[in-house]
Amino acid sequence: MNLAKNNPSAQLNKSSTAANQSVEFIMSNQSQDSIFPNSQTQSVSERKQPIPPPSHPKQYRAIGLIKARYQQSDDRMTQGTLITTDGAEIEAVLLGRIISLIKNHLDLEQEHLWVVYPRTKMKEDRLHAQIVGVWEPETLNQDEELEEDVGEKAEHGYFSIRGEVIFYSTEEETIIIKIKQFPRKKDEKPKFFKLKLKGILGEKPLKRFWDVNVRLDGEDLIIQSATDLGFAQKRKPKFKKDPKKIQLKSSRPSRPSKSATARPIITKKKTD
Repeated sequence: MNLAKNNPSAQLNKSSTAANQSVEFIMSNQSQDSIFPNSQTQSVSERKQPIPPPSHPKQYRAIGLIKARYQQSDDRMTQGTLITTDGAEIEAVLLGRIISLIKNHLDLEQEHLWVVYPRTKMKEDRLHAQIVGVWEPETLNQDEELEEDVGEKAEHGYFSIRGEVIFYSTEEETIIIKIKQFPRKKDEKPKFFKLKLKGILGEKPLKRFWDVNVRLDGEDLIIQSATDLGFAQKRKPKFKKDPKKIQLKSSRPSRPSKSATARPIITKKKTD
């Protein structure tokens, strides 16, 4: 006899436990493509947030929340579309343990607050979402104090983007941020991807590391606030020329160039 089928509370607890394990796994490995190697494990309080604080002052990441209904494609369950509350349609894929969570515990006819990694398909100029988790406080049995502290960072449309600005157009109000994906293996080289944002930044934003709070509007990521954290890469120190050495070089007499002296022309006498 299966007690879970006949006991609704048992089903809820089972679903809550599975959801909690899935979200804690995702959050403890949040932004796997951007977290620094050998970083310290996050605390329990940090894992109980959909988007925890950065683990490093210049941690690259792109992560956000979208409240939507996931409509899977006809061919594959892992590929589909997020239909948001305002009617926007965002191409999406499922990653990791969220697949088993959807199969066993989530009703895809209902809207959910999905934890996603945003990407910009540059050729198509479209937003793409990688779904890595779901955030539902009422399901996860979060305490009220923690929910209040999370605030807007647990709302639909909030995104945390951290990376290097490589393109900025004041006329079009367009920014492209490059985000580094740290390799999981030591032998692998880091990879990069680009994310397109809309908005305005301060003067000379290029080649600098920015911490940007973004709001989703349709398929556009609109900048709400941004903090300049300095140059993305360490600048090489400029060596000043020694004026004494310059003076010594200028005082030396210049040698006449070889081209300045004409060679004598030697003519051979004709012998009879």
